[in-house]
Amino acid sequence: MSNNSSRAIVSSTTYEDGQDGTESDWQLPLTFADKRHTEPIEGETESSYPWRMKEKMKTVSVALVLCLNVGVDPPDIVKTQPCARLECWIDPLSMSPQKALETIGNNLQKQYERWQPRARYKQSLDPTVDEVKKLCQSLRRNAKDERVLFHYNGHGVPKPTANGEIWVFNRTYTQYIPLSIYDLQTWMGAPSIYVYDCSNAGAIVDLFKQFAEQHEKEYEQSLSARPNAGSPLPTPPPPSFANCIQLAACSLDQILPMNPDLPADIFTSCLTTPIKVALRWFVKQNSAKLVSKVSLESIDKIPGQLNDRRTMLGELNWIFTAITDTIAWNTLPRELFHKLFRQDLLVASLFRNFLLAERIMRSYDCSPVSSPKLPPTYQHPMWQAWDLAVDLALAQLPAVLEDESKFHHSPFFEEQLTAFQVWLDLGSEQRTPPEQLPIVLQVLLSQVHRLRALELLGRFVDLGPWAVNLALSVGIFPYVLKLLQSIAKELRPFLVFIWAKILAVDVSCQADLVRENGHKYFLSLIQDTSMPSDQRTLAAFVLSCIVHNHLPGQEVALQGSLVSVCLEQVNDKHHLLRQWLVICLARLWNNYDKARWCGVRDSAHEKLYALLKDPIPEVRAAAVYALGTFMNSVVERSEHANNIDHSVATMLLNTVS
Repeated sequence: MSNNSSRAIVSSTTYEDGQDGTESDWQLPLTFADKRHTEPIEGETESSYPWRMKEKMKTVSVALVLCLNVGVDPPDIVKTQPCARLECWIDPLSMSPQKALETIGNNLQKQYERWQPRARYKQSLDPTVDEVKKLCQSLRRNAKDERVLFHYNGHGVPKPTANGEIWVFNRTYTQYIPLSIYDLQTWMGAPSIYVYDCSNAGAIVDLFKQFAEQHEKEYEQSLSARPNAGSPLPTPPPPSFANCIQLAACSLDQILPMNPDLPADIFTSCLTTPIKVALRWFVKQNSAKLVSKVSLESIDKIPGQLNDRRTMLGELNWIFTAITDTIAWNTLPRELFHKLFRQDLLVASLFRNFLLAERIMRSYDCSPVSSPKLPPTYQHPMWQAWDLAVDLALAQLPAVLEDESKFHHSPFFEEQLTAFQVWLDLGSEQRTPPEQLPIVLQVLLSQVHRLRALELLGRFVDLGPWAVNLALSVGIFPYVLKLLQSIAKELRPFLVFIWAKILAVDVSCQADLVRENGHKYFLSLIQDTSMPSDQRTLAAFVLSCIVHNHLPGQEVALQGSLVSVCLEQVNDKHHLLRQWLVICLARLWNNYDKARWCGVRDSAHEKLYALLKDPIPEVRAAAVYALGTFMNSVVERSEHANNIDHSVATMLLNTVS
């Protein structure tokens, strides 16, 4: 990532000529032979898949609607004996029906809070139609334009009907009352996400779109029936269900699994407690190759916390996140990946866990469905990497339970980085993008492998704008932005290189850097003269992008004494550093009067005069550019300003004459 490969352009070097004219010709300096002069000149092209989300969204409200009617089986389901019973990991028959219902509701809320702790949660336990209506309307009113989640557990009521109805209760619990999805859409509004944990859930997904189209037709009819345009009545907004998301436990006419080894709410469990389900399923499938006879009791004793990557349980959760993200990245169209996995934290978590639900439930002849529809992922080869990671963890579990200090971290991330390195050694733009890219993103969170991950990421973005766009598209941006808060010197060369590549492709990132005070990182780097010149050159390039036609960037750079910092090093022996320091100055005071007068106080224009005779043509051009923007930045003309500009113009004329 150094510029050692660039040969200096020498335009006015003198050699002692020999007597032989032919020998003299061989001693002439080599000019215009650098890569930048010989490679084809191409104009800027827009990314085919813009990486920035047009709109970020949050799920701010969650309705938890449980229709369990504990102790009473619905009439259209004949349960096996024994049968799956656990709801939110609670046996409802182990306590009174009312207490069981409340405990399950509280557990479900806690399971969701693990993924979105700041949302507003409301439980509706064995509700009536009116109670569901009031709940949904209240949540929509408070959520405004943000997303609302509707979770429906229908294990204690009949299956959804062919007419698109789910079931709730009357006030005395003597009847099942149908609730139309059409009405539910009206109350929930948009954007919304629906989770259906019930048999025949696919029927709802199929009819949801029909009801949405019906809403739109009725809206158009109501507009045509309204009075003329002069009416004082405001026009209501059109119904929009295009951003609504659905997750259903099974397809049309399918029955939920009743295997007693599974929880009754296996779909909900996969969505909200994926690691617990995945480990238990792994044991029940006898998938272990390295250890035999792992008990479910030992699974529950795995030490650690899910949010602590240093522990066994936390590391498994981290690996699971990386693998499901990678499966989605390599399977979904880019736009759909962004919508489902990068727009909303809760939605992203649910869809990662949905991939697990598909894998597990298909093994029991049950096919979860979603809208938007996802391609099948249950046989993706990355699941084998997950199985191996679980196998390795369980193999050392007995020793770890005796002494936690014996825990050895999984080789998963190290192996994936090696695979990424192999791709870099052999890869090209024509090949399929490296599938490990989302894993590199996850590894940046870890201090253990961060340095290697940054080095490989730097090699990747160096392949060209297409590689930078891919890295941004997978979601690397917030991670490398956060790393600018690090004080680790060993990260500097890689971070400054990566940021130079990012800004070369998308200069709009300048606003993010200023907003997050990222510019300070590069200001401190460029001031450190102990840093190699190529790294300071990249820092100068980054700063020149931050101030380019961006007033907030110019203001913070001026506050950071960028003028004096650049002028102190403007005569450095490395020509690329000289060039970019001068360009940085040119962009800093371009149309920014305060920076110009700061330059006047530091005699910037006089110090640039010497560079008009620099041996490197790019440095001379940069000096002319800087002096030009220096003259162009005056807002209010004064005699002093005119005198300075006159001297600059005279110097430029004398130089070319």
